[in-house]
Amino acid sequence: MSTRHSGLPPSLLVSEIDAARLDALIENPTWRGHPAAIALQEELLRAQVLPVAQMPADVVRMHSRVDCVDADGTRRTLTLVYPHEADSASGRVSVLAPVGSALLGLSVGQSIEWPRPDGATLSLEVASVEPQPAA
Repeated sequence: MSTRHSGLPPSLLVSEIDAARLDALIENPTWRGHPAAIALQEELLRAQVLPVAQMPADVVRMHSRVDCVDADGTRRTLTLVYPHEADSASGRVSVLAPVGSALLGLSVGQSIEWPRPDGATLSLEVASVEPQPAA
């Protein structure tokens, strides 16, 4: 992986539309207080929120298709979606999944690390982002 970071979380950019929709999701009684929603809320609180017209094209947004490379060079293609749209078999990752909330707002070249269920840590670097129209 070419990008290293200081151990601090990478900076995040989120569009006003995504921020508003994700705030509504977090406040929905189904998710309110859920650990995944709390983690997403923490990510949103540290994000810089921009008007859609000012969002750079290389930033992961809702419905973006993201090509990532892990530490051993394995490439993965993921699409960031809302929980009801998630389908791991087709690479559609919920924003409430740990990797989903971690990818939101990253730009090409930034990397994330998160714990896997087996206790190992998985690292992904964003290689490219293809924005998708909001569903």
